[in-house]
Amino acid sequence: MYHKFHFLFLTFFLFTAVITAVNPGSTLSASTNQSWSSPSSTFSLRFIPVDPPTSPPSFLAAIVYSGGEPVVWTAGNSTAVDSGGSFQFQSTGNLRLVNGSGNTVWESKTGNQGATSATVDDSGKLGISNGKREIWSSFDHLTDTLLPSQNFSVGKVLKSGDYSFSLSKIGNLSLFWNVSTKFWTHGLNTSVNGSLVNPVLSLTPIGILQLSDVNLNTSVVVAYSSDYADAGSGGSDVLRVLKLDSDGNLRIYSTSRGSSNPIVRWAAVQDQCQVYAFCGNYGICSYNDTNPVCGCPSENFEMISGIRQGCKRKVSLDNCRGNETMLTLDHTQFLTYSPEIESQTFFIGISACRGNCLSGSGACFASTSLSDGTGQCYIKSVDLVSGYHSPALPSTSYVKVCPPLSPNPAPSSGETVKEKSSSVPAWVILVVVLGTLLVLVAIEAGLWFWCCRKTARFSVLSAQYALLEYASGAPVQFTYKELQRSTKGFKEKLGAGGFGAVYRGILVNKTVVAVKQLEGIEQGEKQFRMEVATISSTHHLNLVRLIGFCSEGRHRLLVYEFMKNSSLDNFLFPKEEQSGKLLNWEYRYNIALGTARGITYLHEECRDCIVHCDIKPENILLDDNYVAKVSDFGLAKLVNPKDHRHRTLTSVRGTRGYLAPEWIANLPVTSKSDVYSYGMVLLEIVSGKRNFDVSDETNRKKFSIWAYEEFEKGNIKGILDKRLADVEIDMEQVTRAVQVCFWCIQEQPSQRPAMSKVVQMLEGVKEIEKPPPPKLVVEGTVSGTSTYISSNVSAFSTIGASPNVPSASSSSSIQTSGVSNFPSGRNPEKATSFLLQSDP
Repeated sequence: MYHKFHFLFLTFFLFTAVITAVNPGSTLSASTNQSWSSPSSTFSLRFIPVDPPTSPPSFLAAIVYSGGEPVVWTAGNSTAVDSGGSFQFQSTGNLRLVNGSGNTVWESKTGNQGATSATVDDSGKLGISNGKREIWSSFDHLTDTLLPSQNFSVGKVLKSGDYSFSLSKIGNLSLFWNVSTKFWTHGLNTSVNGSLVNPVLSLTPIGILQLSDVNLNTSVVVAYSSDYADAGSGGSDVLRVLKLDSDGNLRIYSTSRGSSNPIVRWAAVQDQCQVYAFCGNYGICSYNDTNPVCGCPSENFEMISGIRQGCKRKVSLDNCRGNETMLTLDHTQFLTYSPEIESQTFFIGISACRGNCLSGSGACFASTSLSDGTGQCYIKSVDLVSGYHSPALPSTSYVKVCPPLSPNPAPSSGETVKEKSSSVPAWVILVVVLGTLLVLVAIEAGLWFWCCRKTARFSVLSAQYALLEYASGAPVQFTYKELQRSTKGFKEKLGAGGFGAVYRGILVNKTVVAVKQLEGIEQGEKQFRMEVATISSTHHLNLVRLIGFCSEGRHRLLVYEFMKNSSLDNFLFPKEEQSGKLLNWEYRYNIALGTARGITYLHEECRDCIVHCDIKPENILLDDNYVAKVSDFGLAKLVNPKDHRHRTLTSVRGTRGYLAPEWIANLPVTSKSDVYSYGMVLLEIVSGKRNFDVSDETNRKKFSIWAYEEFEKGNIKGILDKRLADVEIDMEQVTRAVQVCFWCIQEQPSQRPAMSKVVQMLEGVKEIEKPPPPKLVVEGTVSGTSTYISSNVSAFSTIGASPNVPSASSSSSIQTSGVSNFPSGRNPEKATSFLLQSDP
């Protein structure tokens, strides 16, 4: 024990002796646990095992963060050595990485330049100095990672395998495969005027990726880490890095000091299957739950051993020249990018897309036909194909193979089925098959008779079948005529907002729906369908359900479940003709809690997490039992313009009175912005007053400021809706709600709780401390977005109420309804007994 302690003490002493400077002649060995550390031990240079492990083991000389992750720089750009390798600071001043045989695999080429020391500093930089100046720096020799203290200028490149990331002179960020294939680009939006001279990309300590140039008055926000607003942002306890991963995606990672678990906070390519060659040549990328998986087009191919190495034909095309056939892959697209897309795109039909490739001899190996109305056909004339399969893709692809065709088996236990079927007599199978066919024919005939009895139009029958899709949870595709007929020519208008008008409709199965006519759609068919699929897959008790859609020519419509009791604002701020509408406190509290749960699901629980960015009473709808449902979520990418990826925060819309301070400050918007808006709505639920109203009662102050003053005086009843004054109310709940709302509307996002914590505080399972006073924020009608965040958030896009809203009473919500559970302990049949009727 004494010797162990003595060894640790001696090791610490040696490390502190060289912690600020490594002298020429020093060596790190791959077989030992030595390291050169920065002054505060934030970073260290050491040998780490290659991941995944190899046999025999191999190692990388790398600079790592305190807990061993992330790796921020490697010598020789991830060139590995064996266990006998070493990293040497030679007496000549040259850094050298050698393997066990003594062969040099990398060097800094700084010999005989008077180097006196090498250091690893607390910014993560390895540098060589001659005592007067720095003659070499790892910051000038990038690998795959950009640190907050590094600048990334034109000409610099991040590399990881066959993938690279660079910055162009006009300010575009680009990802490449094999240098020439550009599969992702993010550029400046149209609001940036003038040309750039020498653009520089940098990552701030709090996680904002920004572009600077002498021609820019301020830095332009390109992207940001989803945790930039969390407590401790920018401090020494959290490291954020921009890293080009081996899978070809560019990501921002956050790592707590001492942790070895970096967390993805932003990704350039939201859909990993869209990364070119992610699954290798002829590899088909698809999703298993939430994770991308790689497979082969069919059993005509076999997987190449190794990580994502792709597939190869079992029989070469050279063995069947003149006798090739085309393998059909439904809902599959072969990724095609510049420069290939420029010379290999044709506007022909589906059959011609297949036939032209088949007859093209060696000039075509595969093709993709888009069924999105464009008639585009991509011909793959190079024998390198990167595929993507998804049920939402409106495309069909073809691969040239030697016959016979061998499609992949269905995803069921084929062996078990074979064993069972082999033990059953053939005549039994025949009887079962014939019986099943007869039953299906009878059912179809019955459906035909029943539908034809209702109407002579065949489209009604198709609608009946479409509703079977709804029952299965899939979005139903309606024709424009069907929706026109169901709404009686769009006659009964329920409301209008930033996305378009909403109409009441009745489907052929007598289901009442709300039909929203979207305006300003400039997307293609493919992207529209993919976004609809994303929205329709978002299911929660407190979210409005999307039933179906229409995408026909210029018509883009969404069909939602109808909600009989309209939106919350009609009860909180009733018009004169609605003066009898008043919700009691118990209803209000359940609505507040349900809304919080719905937003929590959007932020933290659904597959593609969504920042709503237009939380207001008009977008909180009430079903038959007055259960709250959040509406208008996820519509951003449906109504965004063509330059969606290039837009900034100031180019989109929002609603006065509910916008978080970061909107006004033009800072990145996160889920904490929704928390602020929810806090304002919660205050309105308690008070029954618009939060931006001023009156003599509030001493001409903004209501939220006046309310906090009353809260400090202990006058909670003064904040409560005066219409509830004579009713017995749970004041403990009221106090809790008031405290929560003041925590939510804090100026600094880091001080606001996450929505999951809001739910806990409202439920009473989490203790609430006294909130600090909210600051007055000068508001106007500014912009808002709705943004998707999967392990992160990517682009900015438009969503919200129409610009120059005179008051927040203008509704952009849809009127929807559906079957929901009544709040715990309530009897749906006695729902009306919980409503307070005011005097006429």
